[in-house]
Amino acid sequence: MTALDVPAPTAAAEVLDLSPAPGRAPAGRMLLAQGRLELALLLRNGEQVLLALVIPALLLAVGSEVHVVDLAAGVRRVDAVTPGVLALAAMSIAFTGQAIATGFERRYGVLKRLGSTPLPRWGLLGGKTLAVLAVEALQLVVLGGLGLALGWHPHGDPLSVLALLVVGTAAFTALALLLAGTLRAEATLAAANLVWVLLLLAGGVVVPLSDYPSGAADAVRLLPLAALAEGLRDVLEHGRVVPWRDLLTLGAWAAGAGALAGRWFRWE
Repeated sequence: MTALDVPAPTAAAEVLDLSPAPGRAPAGRMLLAQGRLELALLLRNGEQVLLALVIPALLLAVGSEVHVVDLAAGVRRVDAVTPGVLALAAMSIAFTGQAIATGFERRYGVLKRLGSTPLPRWGLLGGKTLAVLAVEALQLVVLGGLGLALGWHPHGDPLSVLALLVVGTAAFTALALLLAGTLRAEATLAAANLVWVLLLLAGGVVVPLSDYPSGAADAVRLLPLAALAEGLRDVLEHGRVVPWRDLLTLGAWAAGAGALAGRWFRWE
């Protein structure tokens, strides 16, 4: 074949542009990709699954059947325990899990390396938030299903439950970033686990705050886990529409911890 026999380019070849086009992907695509990555990392981590699903499920199964303390007359144990366990599960993944994971990512330089990619910092935080919300949806299915199997009778407005969980998740995530961004990874690990245990014992998870001494109940209800647990209990057990007091308490924690995390969080 000579040079004169080379066929003329077709119409498809004329419109095909193979030139490089470097640039950042659309923001929505980056956010979803980072969210999928964070979710996969969470679900592959056995400790995170244990903390977010297995321990709350065991606590629900035992707490709804075993007589720990006397409850008020007419209160069914499973109806009182299930909202508290849902609140604990949300804190486990949004606070304890995120604090530990982010602390070690900072120590091993993962956050520093991600900072050199086109992914903006808000994209990293948004991806973590999407992963947490996805795990919380899974928690609602698993723990809610287990509660129903144990005889739980939920009431109330689903939108109020959603509002409490979203604001509570924002508060717990902000506290996790504040802890992980200011302490060393080992100190973050110890502090996050200590807070989890203390709030499990005294945060109104298994025992409603109505069974606490009056002065202690008012003080404990200012804690984010107790506010979320009591808010969910008011809606799911007593059928109240919006527990504004608990919602405002969680919003104050989210705003305060978010402002401090934005000021003091260190990426390296």
